[in-house]
Amino acid sequence: MLRVVTAEILDTLPPADPRARRSRKDLRIVDAFMGNSRWMANRIRQVPEGTPIVEIGSGEGRLLTRLHRLRPDLPMTGLDLIERPRDLDDRIDWVKGDFFENLPGFQGGACIGSLVLHHFTETQLAELGNCLAHFDRLYFCEPLRSRWALAMSTLACPFAGEVTRHDMPVSIQAGFQPREIPTLLKLDPRLWIFHESANWKRALRFEARRVA
Repeated sequence: MLRVVTAEILDTLPPADPRARRSRKDLRIVDAFMGNSRWMANRIRQVPEGTPIVEIGSGEGRLLTRLHRLRPDLPMTGLDLIERPRDLDDRIDWVKGDFFENLPGFQGGACIGSLVLHHFTETQLAELGNCLAHFDRLYFCEPLRSRWALAMSTLACPFAGEVTRHDMPVSIQAGFQPREIPTLLKLDPRLWIFHESANWKRALRFEARRVA
């Protein structure tokens, strides 16, 4: 199944648009079903004290809020094109703008992202890989690209909003199969130790740690 990147409707809507609000609600349900935030929390629970955490595509800041409650000892920063969420804890930093431009300003620590990498083409992912070169750890959750995942999405669509009915299969078609993420990010296997896992809910989890 070839990877195809297509624009998602949610990316074009203002945050206050009712369709965008419904879609974000759907995404919270999808996240709970796939267990992405739980997986991310388990990984962040294990990082050394004081490790800076930078999330790309932070959106409403829900994941960072959950991680901050779990590990208030870790400095956390959200990167996104939108304004800082009003209810975000003051101890969480926020940088509005293109994270391709802002990521090189961070050194060390962990870069994380949930359902964000699949938005990018091969060229953009290679550029992103260069931006991630200064981090020590990477944690990403993405859709597993498969026909079975597409079939599962059709079962969920009748219960989702208009935007999600379009965006869910699009995100799966732009998702990844095992070993694709480090290849597309062009991460040097001599410098990184990779680990991937996938569950029956068609969630692909990728983590990388820089070789000491």
